[in-house]
Amino acid sequence: MKLSGAEIVLECLKREGVEVMFGYPGGAILPTYDAMTKYPEIHHVLVRHEQGAAHMADGYARASGKVGVAIATSGPGATNLVTGIATAMMDSSPIVCITGQVTRGAIGSDAFQETDVTGVTLPITKHNYLVMDIHELPYIIREAFYIARSGRPGPVLIDIPKDIQTEKIEFVYPEDAIRLPGYQPPQTASDKEIKAALELIHEAKRPIILAGHGVMLSGAVQQLQELAERAQIPVALTLLGKGAMPENHPLTIGMMGMHGEAASNLAIQEADLLIALGMRFDDRVTGNLKTYARSAKKIHVDIDASEINKNVHVDVGIVGDLRAVMDQLLPGVKGASHAEWLNRIRDWHEDADERDIINRDTGDELWGAQVINDLWKFTGGNAITVTDVGQHQMLEAQYYPHQRPASMITSGGLGTMGFGLPAAMGAKVARPDEEIWAIVGDGGFQMTLCELATAKQENIKVNIAIINNNYLGMVRQWQEFFYEQRYHATPMFSPDFVKLAEAYGIPAMRVERRDQIEESVAFARSVEGPVLIEYAVEAEDIVYPMVPAGADLDKMIRRPKPGESAR
Repeated sequence: MKLSGAEIVLECLKREGVEVMFGYPGGAILPTYDAMTKYPEIHHVLVRHEQGAAHMADGYARASGKVGVAIATSGPGATNLVTGIATAMMDSSPIVCITGQVTRGAIGSDAFQETDVTGVTLPITKHNYLVMDIHELPYIIREAFYIARSGRPGPVLIDIPKDIQTEKIEFVYPEDAIRLPGYQPPQTASDKEIKAALELIHEAKRPIILAGHGVMLSGAVQQLQELAERAQIPVALTLLGKGAMPENHPLTIGMMGMHGEAASNLAIQEADLLIALGMRFDDRVTGNLKTYARSAKKIHVDIDASEINKNVHVDVGIVGDLRAVMDQLLPGVKGASHAEWLNRIRDWHEDADERDIINRDTGDELWGAQVINDLWKFTGGNAITVTDVGQHQMLEAQYYPHQRPASMITSGGLGTMGFGLPAAMGAKVARPDEEIWAIVGDGGFQMTLCELATAKQENIKVNIAIINNNYLGMVRQWQEFFYEQRYHATPMFSPDFVKLAEAYGIPAMRVERRDQIEESVAFARSVEGPVLIEYAVEAEDIVYPMVPAGADLDKMIRRPKPGESAR
């Protein structure tokens, strides 16, 4: 059959199983938007800003495990996708972005709305394409989806000139297997590597597993738990690794890193073996590299060869698919008991509990940690939470325990403010039967709040919890600790969020006391479409513990115990 380039795009998307795309039309992509009328089975969500489209595609991908799709026009439409693409790249999220481009003859002439988007996005995509021959278009789309979802997942961009979209050819869908000789994701470990890893595991007296996002991306959740239980090894989680191991499991010791659990950080520093699974030793996890886990041997399993020995030198580095490697490793793992080690970690947890603000009477004051913990309590811990970036993000990681994979979605590597609301909408589109909470700050929310209109138009049932402290809270916290409380450019004026939501036709509620939180959850659940809850919390809150940038991982700023003087 004879199809235009635009129709080929839609036909190939349909065959890739795409059911929804997020985008914004414009001149250079208009032929493809016109072709959408012939493919009603692919639903298009009209965003209010292209950044929202990329974040929605990202949230959709993380919640569904499928490839998310964003679409935009040339020039500013394409460049507005950049932040979302970079976010997906840092967090290994599979999305395909399709952009229009000026006609082939006009490329390089500084034509209206022309931008070299493949050049712009080269460092932040797993791969990208500028289509210059319509006959290559179907193969490129197939390759793009294969690259996005395979190996270490990531974003791929396809830039399509307008005249390619209007040109017609006889279309035959390419059925052959994808062959990319220079791209062969590794799968398994060598026998020598497995033997070396097993020797270290069996010799260790104070082992700890560091579980990252790759555990879930590879589908190795069951294998992780089996390893931990058989060898009685405690499991610390990265921010993106939350959900890789149930947080109510007795061997789960909490999140590690700058705002991680004190017990996790102390355990890492005293361990004699680190087993790093699907994580990349990010600086927010390690603190000072010179003093990081100095007494520990290190095993590192990752599908990306560039991550091995990049930040932390390891004794056994295995490049491969984590699930396949774990299946090789587990038959050789012997049962063990590390009772003394686990008891020591338990003591550290008890010390942290004495410091916790959740266990204190704060009177009429409402604290962010209380809001997050009560949201966990009154949702039964069963919601999918999608956070923005800042204090509320770290409080969510600390006070909303997750028991299943992909139930916390957040921007980890790039730390993208504005991510929360659109990504939550993408997650809800992916998993319509789940309860979705967008947990955002007053700062990040205002970066993408225009997507309230999208939520209303599409009737996307997302519960928006704004943790409003009238500051850029995390930046203010740094100013308090390290800049002698010079709060410059962090006090923040915000609109009346309740009235703002109502202007969009979205029901809303303001909460100022802790005894209103249960009512607010019930209210959110009673609304059929999107709903907004503003939680007015204490302004000068601090997320404890905190490892100062570049400090030793165990040199944390801790919340004082009752009766102790503050730092």
